[in-house]
Amino acid sequence: MKLEIQIDKLTPCLVEITSGKVLQTTFSMVTESEINHLKEKGWLFDWKDKELSTCNIYKLQLKNDDVIQGLVAAEVVRGAIYLRLAESAPHNQPHNKKYDGVGGHLFAIAIKLSIAMGFGGFIFFEAKNQALANHYSKTFGAKHLSIRHHDYRMEIDGQDAQNLIEKYTLEGDLNVK
Repeated sequence: MKLEIQIDKLTPCLVEITSGKVLQTTFSMVTESEINHLKEKGWLFDWKDKELSTCNIYKLQLKNDDVIQGLVAAEVVRGAIYLRLAESAPHNQPHNKKYDGVGGHLFAIAIKLSIAMGFGGFIFFEAKNQALANHYSKTFGAKHLSIRHHDYRMEIDGQDAQNLIEKYTLEGDLNVK
């Protein structure tokens, strides 16, 4: 699985496109019952895929709202957090986007998990293609890792991770399975 999420704006909260209204966010572990019906609602990825069985999957929501705005799957791999998958809700996809800022929030959740697990904010992931790799580099300061089997493996760590986490006012629960 490679990340295909486009990062629009780095916003401390989600911003409603039509009004410009800034809305507070929260995150928590997604429940199995929430994952069971995502495909029916137009989500692109199969969030029940067995490759995600070892991941902690978090949902991003508006504060005091049950609607999922985005999901991120992250797992501990060799002393770091591997951001395996991230997806904006169908209503936040580029063709009919309701809120700006979802993608950056999902990366910030993974970085918060890395910090909580004692990895100092270090995360790594695979971009889907060179254009997205360039975008993550420009937007987040992500660096390309030269790994033989992964052309677009990238990392965010150190000051770049700290800079990203400082942009967001995420409230949430990092329960880890």
